[in-house]
Amino acid sequence: MTDKFSSSSSPVPDIDIGHFVGWLVDHKWLIIWVVFLFGIGGYLYTGSQPRIYSADSLVQVESANGSLINLPGMPGQVGIEKNRTLTEIGILKSRMVLGEAVDRQNLTIRVSPRRLPFLGDFLVNKGVSVPSFMRDQPYVWANEFAEVSRFEVPDGADSGPYIIQSIGDGGYVLRQGERVLLTGEAGQTVHSDDGYRLFVQRIEAHPGAEFLLYRSTHLSAINALKSRLSSDQAKGEWLVNLRLTGQDKVQIEDTLNTIMQVFLAQNIERQSAEADRQLEFLEEQLPQVGDQLAASETNLNNYRAQRDSVDLDFQTETMLKRLVAFENQLADIEFQRAELGQRFTSSHPTYRALLEKKQQLEVNKAELEERIMDLPETQQEILRLERSARVNQEIYVQLLNKQQEMRLVQAGTVGNVRILDRAVVQPSPIEPRSSRNMIVSLITGLLVAIAIVMARYLLNRGIETPRQLEELGLPVYATVPLSGEQTKLSRSSKAHRFTRAGLSDLLALRSPSDLSIEALRSLRTSLHFAMLEAGDNRLMLTSSSPAVGKSFISVNLAAVCAQAGQKVLVIDGDMRKGHVHHVFHGDSEGGLSELLDGKLTLTDAIRSTAVNGLEYIARGQTPSNPSELLMQPSFSQLMVDLSSRYDLVVIDTPPVLAVTDAAIIGKHVGTSLLVARFGMTPPGEIQATVEKLETSGLFLKGAILNAMRRKASTKYSYYAYAYK
Repeated sequence: MTDKFSSSSSPVPDIDIGHFVGWLVDHKWLIIWVVFLFGIGGYLYTGSQPRIYSADSLVQVESANGSLINLPGMPGQVGIEKNRTLTEIGILKSRMVLGEAVDRQNLTIRVSPRRLPFLGDFLVNKGVSVPSFMRDQPYVWANEFAEVSRFEVPDGADSGPYIIQSIGDGGYVLRQGERVLLTGEAGQTVHSDDGYRLFVQRIEAHPGAEFLLYRSTHLSAINALKSRLSSDQAKGEWLVNLRLTGQDKVQIEDTLNTIMQVFLAQNIERQSAEADRQLEFLEEQLPQVGDQLAASETNLNNYRAQRDSVDLDFQTETMLKRLVAFENQLADIEFQRAELGQRFTSSHPTYRALLEKKQQLEVNKAELEERIMDLPETQQEILRLERSARVNQEIYVQLLNKQQEMRLVQAGTVGNVRILDRAVVQPSPIEPRSSRNMIVSLITGLLVAIAIVMARYLLNRGIETPRQLEELGLPVYATVPLSGEQTKLSRSSKAHRFTRAGLSDLLALRSPSDLSIEALRSLRTSLHFAMLEAGDNRLMLTSSSPAVGKSFISVNLAAVCAQAGQKVLVIDGDMRKGHVHHVFHGDSEGGLSELLDGKLTLTDAIRSTAVNGLEYIARGQTPSNPSELLMQPSFSQLMVDLSSRYDLVVIDTPPVLAVTDAAIIGKHVGTSLLVARFGMTPPGEIQATVEKLETSGLFLKGAILNAMRRKASTKYSYYAYAYK
C-alpha cells in the first residue's frame, strides 16, 4: 500500500483544459464582476480625459518658374520640382513661421482651470455645472472659463503657476501663492509697479473659482505647437493636408489659419526677393552690353565708310547668322551659369549639364571660325564687325525683355502656394476614443479575471472527484453533497467558533429528505457490508485537518443508523476541541475525559438524544494529557464494554496531522474512514495522513468525500443529483 502512495501523482496537478474551462464557468460571477469593475474604470477614465479636437486645411504647392534659367529638358530640374513640396512643408514647420504664429496667438500664455480631484474632469465633460454646496470651493465646473490675451512678468520672475481667482461680475484677483499681484476686471489692462501686466479678455465663473496661469518661453511654445501640427501629402504630388490638434476648438482653428497666413506671406516675400535678385543682376549687365553694342556699331559704320559700303555675299551672310546664333547661345548660357553659381555648387548636375552644353557650342563655333578664315580678308573683316554688332544687339534686346519680365514678376508676385481649404474644426473629438477604450478595458478586465481564476486554479489543491481519492489508494464509500442547511450550519459554526449557536441541530432531524442525508443512508448500507469483515462494530471517523465536516458526518450517520432500528452510540473523541455536544444541546463537561480519569461512571457519561436508539458521550473537560488518557487500559476496556451494549459505536476523532489521538483510537477500532472536504482537502495532506497512520500500524478502510458540489469543472455526477 505504501508503494501505491509513493507512485501517486505530484501534488501540483497538470492543467486539464476541459477542467479549467469548467473552472472558469464555476467562477463566472467573479469574472463578470471583475470585467464589470474594469468596464466602470474604463468608462470613468475615458470620461475624465480631455476632449481633443482636430482642425485641418488643404494647401497646394505649385511649381515655380520665376528664374532666368529656363532650359527645357535640363537634367535635375524634374527632381527639383518634386522636392519642392517637401521643402515647403519643412518651411511651414520652421521656427520662423511657427514663431510668428505663436506671437500672434499669444501661445506663450496658458490658462488651466482647477478641477475637483479624481472626478472633476469627468463631471465637467458630462456638462455638470457648479453644485450649490460647492460654490464656496475653488474648483471650476462646466461652462466656466477665463480668456487671457496678454500677460507680462518682470525679468527674473518664474513661469508660474499664477492664480486667477474670480470675484464675480467679471472681476478677478491675480495671486502667486498667497501674494496678491493684481486686481482688475475683464476687458481692462491692469499693471503693477513691479512689472506685472495682465489683460483678461473674459472671465465667467462663480466667485472663488481659480484658474492656473502659466507663461512659457517662446521656444517651448513653438515646440509645443510643432508637436500638435502634422502634415501629409494628399493624392497628387502638390497637395498637402495640414492638421492641428488641441482642446480649444476656436483656438486651434484660429492658430492653423494664422500659420497658413504667415506661411503664405513669407512665401510671397521669398518669391519676390528672388525676382529682386534677378532684376538687380540684369540692371548690372544692361549698361555694359549697351556700351559694347554702341562700340560695335561705330566700328562697323567706320569700316564701311572707309571701304565704300562693303556688303556681305550670300555665303558670308549664312556663316554670320550661324556665328551670331552660337554667340547668342553662349551669352545666354553665361547668364544662366552666373545665376546658377549663386544657387548651386559646380558639382551640381544642372550646373555640369550647362557647362557641357557650353563646351559643345564652343567646339561648333571653333569649326565655323576655321571656315571663315578661308574667306577673303575684306569679307572676314566685315563679317567680324557685323557679328559683333548683331550679337551685342540681340543680347541687349534679350536683357531688356528679361528686365521687363522681372519687373512684371516683381509687381505681381503671388507665390507658389495656394490655400485651397481654410482651417475647419471637425465636430467630433479625435480623443479619447470611447469605443476603443471601453473595448480595451473590458478585454483587460477579462484577462485579469482569467488570470485570477487561473491563479486560484493553480493554487487549488482540494480534492474534487472520488477518482482522486481512489488514485491515492482510498476507496470512496460515499460522496456527501453540500446542502443548503449544511451550508447554514457551517457558516454559523465559523461565525460563532462552534458555540451552541453553531451546530444547533441534527440535519437528519431538521431535513430528513436532504440530499446529504440520502447520501449518508447510502453510506449506512455500504458500511453494513464493509464492517462484516471487521472484528468489531466500532467505526472511527477522522480527517487530515479541521473544518472538513467530520463531526457533521459522525452525528448524522449515527442518526440515520439509529433511525434504521440500530442502537448507536456517538463518542466525541476530540477531548481538546470537540463540539458534538452542541448538536444535542448539551454541555462538554461530564464526558470522555472524566470517564477515562475515573471521575465518572459509564452510566453517568452516556446521554440520550431526541433520536430513538441514539446516545452520545461528550468530550468532557479538556485534560492536560489527552493522548495519555487514551493510552490507558481503561480506554480499551471501555471500547469492549460499549461494543457489547450497542450495535454501532461511532467515534469522532481529532485531525490526524494535528495530534496523535486518532492513531491511538484507531488501534481499538475495526473500521476507520477518512473524511475529505470537496475543493478544500489537498491530496498531499491525505497522503501524509495515510503515511502517518501506517507508521502507527493503522490502515484506513476508505474515505468519504464531503460537501460535494455540482460544478462545471467536475464532470462526476452521483445518484443524489440524478434522483430528485
